[in-house]
Amino acid sequence: MNTPLPSSAVTTPAAAVSLRGHRSFTAYLTGESASLIGTAVHGIALPTLAVLHLQATPGQISLLFFLIQIPTFVLALPAGAFIDRHNKKTVLAITDLAAAVVVAVIPATTILGTLTMPVLYTVALTLGAVTVLHQAAAISIVPQLVEPELLQQANSRIGAAFGAADTAGTYLGTAVVTVVGAGRAFALDTVSYLVSAWCATRIRTGHAPPSPRARRRMAADIWEGLVYVARTPLVRPLVLCLAGTGFGSALTSTFWAFHLLTTVKTGTTGLGVIMGVSGAGCLAGALAAPRIVRRFGPGPVLVAGFAMYPLTTVPLLFARPGTLWMLVLAAAGALQLAAAACAGTTQRSVRQQICPPELQARAQQTSTWLVTGSRPFAALTAGALASVMNVWTVLLAGALVLTVPALVLWRSPVARLTTMPVPAPTGPSRP
Repeated sequence: MNTPLPSSAVTTPAAAVSLRGHRSFTAYLTGESASLIGTAVHGIALPTLAVLHLQATPGQISLLFFLIQIPTFVLALPAGAFIDRHNKKTVLAITDLAAAVVVAVIPATTILGTLTMPVLYTVALTLGAVTVLHQAAAISIVPQLVEPELLQQANSRIGAAFGAADTAGTYLGTAVVTVVGAGRAFALDTVSYLVSAWCATRIRTGHAPPSPRARRRMAADIWEGLVYVARTPLVRPLVLCLAGTGFGSALTSTFWAFHLLTTVKTGTTGLGVIMGVSGAGCLAGALAAPRIVRRFGPGPVLVAGFAMYPLTTVPLLFARPGTLWMLVLAAAGALQLAAAACAGTTQRSVRQQICPPELQARAQQTSTWLVTGSRPFAALTAGALASVMNVWTVLLAGALVLTVPALVLWRSPVARLTTMPVPAPTGPSRP
């Protein structure tokens, strides 16, 4: 197992190689971006459908978010072991096709007049399970597509493309929901998954020899991933801080749209504007990440990125109806996602650089299990707090929890990283 070199070690300059003309990476990026456009439409349509059309209560909203997130807690670790044993390109295509079928249930039941909250619950649970497998393959395949010295640039491109897709999808979703209704808008999500599946078939990756450990029990493979994360000095604090951020942000996001629609009175259009501007911030942060990391180093960038998260949550606590507050919330969201994208692409690049190729999916899914797996319990916690107190108390609790990860990271070895660590040996073929 590889041990990361000290932070003073530097990687090979990326000047000798480039992502320009990289057909497989382009196909990958196009497919994932198309899927995200549909997901952004989904992000506008789902709360609108649940809150404004099905008149969902805070308890039902909490349950819906719990069902969206619980598959990660249950499946993330097995998914990592499964993905490290199988062809990631095939998994991407199959899961996209499965997601298209699942999402198509919502527009179909809308047209038939049979859409209910239990239908939304079922779709949320099933789609969540499919998404766990897809994301495990989508993240861990990147080091197979590009040379190690291009990982930071590749992750920056991915973050930027996703930010652009999220913004475009949000505005498109707002328009589609307004014109055809929230239920029928999910048809666009179905199409996006089909486009993503086709793009996945265009990816070409290197064919690594079969792992001699491929036939071990899955529990042993899962344990190896857990041990790697727990014992790697640069990975452990990153994953723990991500887990804290995931729990705090889940507390806030459970009732974020509900609060905006019912208390701040943004309406669907206002919600779309805020989400769209926030997505633009994600685009800017991802594009700027490589330059900022070269200037300040990955450690300070990560600490600053985590610190911005709770600060930019504060306006939500005091927002009231009106155009001025809508603009403030949009600006805060843009700044928050810019910081998150910059920190997110950086921490992912650090982890991917030092992780052995045969552990990429398991290390990633151990992180995902701790980070996203905490979110269903955050959703239940949010629902319990809202029932005993109110939604505003949940938002405050989320903001307070988000302050802890930045403090933990500031005291960890990660904060002292001045350059990207030396990558683990790997040999992706250039299609």
